[in-house]
Amino acid sequence: MNLESHFVDVHGLRMHYVSAGEGPAVILLHGFPDTHEIWRHQIPALAARGLRVIAPDMRGYGQTDAPESMGAYAVEFLCADILGLMDKLGLDKVSLVGHDWGGLIGWQLCMNAPQRFVRFVAMSTGHPAAIANAGVTQQMRFWYILGFLMPVVAEHAIRANDWFFLRQLTNRPEQVAIWRRALEPEGRLSAALNYYRANLKLGRPHHWCPVEVPVMGVWSDRDPALGEKQMLDSVHHCRAGFRYERLSGAGHWMQLSATDRLNALLIDFLQPGGQGA
Repeated sequence: MNLESHFVDVHGLRMHYVSAGEGPAVILLHGFPDTHEIWRHQIPALAARGLRVIAPDMRGYGQTDAPESMGAYAVEFLCADILGLMDKLGLDKVSLVGHDWGGLIGWQLCMNAPQRFVRFVAMSTGHPAAIANAGVTQQMRFWYILGFLMPVVAEHAIRANDWFFLRQLTNRPEQVAIWRRALEPEGRLSAALNYYRANLKLGRPHHWCPVEVPVMGVWSDRDPALGEKQMLDSVHHCRAGFRYERLSGAGHWMQLSATDRLNALLIDFLQPGGQGA
């Protein structure tokens, strides 16, 4: 598979993305603490089934610029990056896949610009309103966010003991190495944590809009941070159809722990003539 690396200027931000394949376009949005590399098993599988796959390094990650200001990571800027990337590539409409923070950004994009998206796959993160109303049990799962909100302290804690925190997230040394390589440069870890610090409003009561794009929600039952209720309840916020898929025995990074099953679901939902919602 010929994976191409590109840089493009998006509203003054130098954005890096990789691409492969030809056909209808699908954009893959990663979350914390990833880069485009988290999709390394999905990109060739989707491209081989007739899709043009585009996987950017989100703002602050990988080879994309990392603004110093915390406010530069507010969700409206994260969404504008993706719409700007689409405009630069001449893509009027694409399918979208988002995991973790990429999922939250995907929901926001589909709420604000539904005319730009064919279908949306939300992995791990349900509709923001469903998360906000998922109850005390879900809120308790977010205990770690309180630590992330503490500048300097959080950075020190995550780096401590040879990046012990990262090594607890997965039993895959190659993935830990990818995370470390991405987060070790000056300012990169703070940029990743700024996704949490700049978007506290996402956890507050809000009149979230329903989504007018067909959605497939994919949840893994070994996800410590996100419970099943918030994904199941997303059905109430999807007016163009909601398909739910549960991956048993898979962790938060289902791209790695349930690769074949996830790829099959993505292909079925996204490829031309697929099952859709």
